[in-house]
Order: sequence, then C-alpha cells, then structure tokens
Amino acid sequence: MVEKILARGAGKERVQPGDLVNVKVDLVMGNDITAPVAIKEFARLGLKRVFDPARVVLVPDHFTPNRDIPSAEQALALRRFASQYGIVHYYEVGRMGIEHALLPEQGLVLPGQIIIGADSHTCTYGALGAFATGVGSTDLAAAMALGELWFKVPATLRFVYNGKLPKWVGGKDLILYTIGAIGVEGARYQAMEFCGPAIESLSMDGRLTMANMAIEAGGKCGYIQPDQVTFDYLEGRAKGPYEAVYSDIDAVYAQTYTFDISNLEPQVAFPPSPENVHPVSEAKGIKIDQVVIGSCTNGRLEDLRIAAAILKGRKVNPRVRLLVIPATQAIYRQALTEGLLEIFIDAEAAVSTPTCGPCLGGHMGILAGGEVALATTNRNFTGRMGHRDSQVYLCGPAVAAASAVAGEIIHPEEIA
Repeated sequence: MVEKILARGAGKERVQPGDLVNVKVDLVMGNDITAPVAIKEFARLGLKRVFDPARVVLVPDHFTPNRDIPSAEQALALRRFASQYGIVHYYEVGRMGIEHALLPEQGLVLPGQIIIGADSHTCTYGALGAFATGVGSTDLAAAMALGELWFKVPATLRFVYNGKLPKWVGGKDLILYTIGAIGVEGARYQAMEFCGPAIESLSMDGRLTMANMAIEAGGKCGYIQPDQVTFDYLEGRAKGPYEAVYSDIDAVYAQTYTFDISNLEPQVAFPPSPENVHPVSEAKGIKIDQVVIGSCTNGRLEDLRIAAAILKGRKVNPRVRLLVIPATQAIYRQALTEGLLEIFIDAEAAVSTPTCGPCLGGHMGILAGGEVALATTNRNFTGRMGHRDSQVYLCGPAVAAASAVAGEIIHPEEIA
C-alpha cells in the first residue's frame, strides 16, 4: 500500500523499496515545539508564502496551556505565523486537542494521502490508510513552502493478528505485544501493515493507538488498509474526496509475523523501554505514585469510557495521583455529556484540558526522584516524565484505571 501511495505522489507508475522519490504531500503539520524551528528556517530562507494555506496545520499542544515564558513565546510564534500566512487549520487553546487525535477527528486525514508532521507520532494517521510519518523541523519548513518532500521507499512488514480479542485487551495491548516481540528496532525504516481478524474487529480508536506506536518499533509508518470501519468513521467527517489504496494480494513483504492473541493478557511495558513488555500478571504488586490516562495514544473517547467503567463508584488509592486528559475538546465535551468526567472527579482524579503535558515531561504531572508512574502514553525512557530516577510503566486504560484504585499494578479483572 505504501509503495502505491508513494508512487502516485511521485507521479510514477511504480516504485520499490530503496528507491529515492520526490513526492507531493497532502498535509503538513507542526506543533508548538517543532514548528517554531521550522518558522525560523522559513524566515531565514526568505520564503514569502506557504504552498497551500489549507494544507498546513499548526497545533499548539505540547507545552500548552503555556507552562512558562519560553513556551508562551513558542506558542506566539505559531499564532503569528498562522495569521501572517492565512493558515486555515490553526487550532488555538480552547479549540484544539492533541494533534494526532485532533487531525483525524477533524476529517483532515484521508485514505491514500501522504502526510508529514514534525512529530514522530505522525504515523498515527496510517490507521486510516494514509502514508504518514514524522520529519524534522527543517524538512517541515521546506514542505510548507514547496508542498513536496523526498523519501526512501520503505519495505513493508506484515503483522497478522488471529483470534478474538480477550476482555480488557485492545489496540494498546496488541502494539505493546508486537514491540515486545520484535524490539524497538525491529521495524526500523519499514512500513508496518497490521491485519487479520483481530484488527478487523478493532475500533477506529484502537487502530489509531496501534498506528501511533509504530515509531516505537522503529517503523517509518504503520497502517491498516481501509475497510467499513474506516468508511463509517469518515462518513460526515471527511473534509474532501479520497481514493483508498490497497496492497495487492500478491504483494511482496520483507517479512510476515503471525500472532494468535486469543489468550493474550493485558500488556505492560516496564522501564526503560517500550520493548520491555510483560503480561500484566508479571507486573502485579508494583507500587505506583501516579497514573496518567490520556495522550495521543490513549486519550480518546473509548479509552475514557473503559477507564470510567472501572472507576465508577470507586476511589483512587490515597497514595496515588490520577490524571485524566481527554485528547481533544470534542472528546472532553462528549465525556462531560456522558457523565464520564463526573465519575473521574468522584473518584478523586484530576481532569485536565487537552494537552500532551506529562507524556513528554512537559508539565502537569512531572515526576520526582524515585517516583513510579503508570501511563497510557507511548514512551517510558529514563527521565521521560521527569526526574531521571523516576520510572514509567506503559499500559492500556483498563490496567491504568484498575491500578489507580489498587495503588499497585493489577489486572482489571481483580476489581472489575
């Protein structure tokens, strides 16, 4: 699928892995950390306009609402650039969300597109059948001006998931299990195609979670071929026409992995790497100080519903801080309408406006030395969420909510 999309973007009949191609991009995105660097480069080059004000997206989401004066200056740079160049899709605080939840929600991500973003988790959009990948800020500057970028065509790995998803197991568990199986370099500069019966039954929220963490396996991108779930999600949402692209039946893959997930436990990634993955039963009893439910990985409505179902009528352990961060304003509003936020607050969780915040150690949840966090985020490297002597464990929303109540990592079945 990726080879076909890149060939189309390059105006070629076909391409193959290893080819260097210059392609037209459909969407270009930057945030409050990466876009200011691109904006400076844009100015240094003396560029006068962007290639298409309707296809450049700017989202201040990492250190917003502004943490301090430097972060306020970064956000101001986006605001000024958006005004100067008439950027159509600039999402201010109060109207924004975490970028990788926001763009699909807004109908800006469509099958068959080529999307780049100056953020490594841009690969999220492959869940909708797009070729989407992260780039550096200077590449972002060039693409904002030209609407083009060059790539080396990646080979593709195929991941087939057989079986029926067990209770409490979702997209986060599948991708953690996969990273545990192949390692953080197992898909280095390769496309990851996710397919099989378990994927077909996965919701769009779960699919976005899987594609989001392709980069944690070293992948250039991750994707799921469009199907009825995709089309239902895009109905009434898509901001334009699209043409889905599919892998040929006889497509050549660099390697195929087949997993039977019928008996898979919820997964937990231990510090200091997303590849240090264990079933939740092996994490039982690990004491925690903070739980984060949110991020571009697991801050969607389905995640909040799962967490609320476990937390309803319960209290967060008095030794634990629980932070709940809906990924967009629309998700926040729907969670409010459904009574989910009331459940979280009754459980004595802190509910935040959309922000990347604690995921990257930005703000709103920094860890002190020796503290342990359990998070639905995507990375747990040393010092990721604060002090270098802190630790971060990764999991899905069910394990996170149950563990917040217990004060230690447990299987959701133990209290649900």
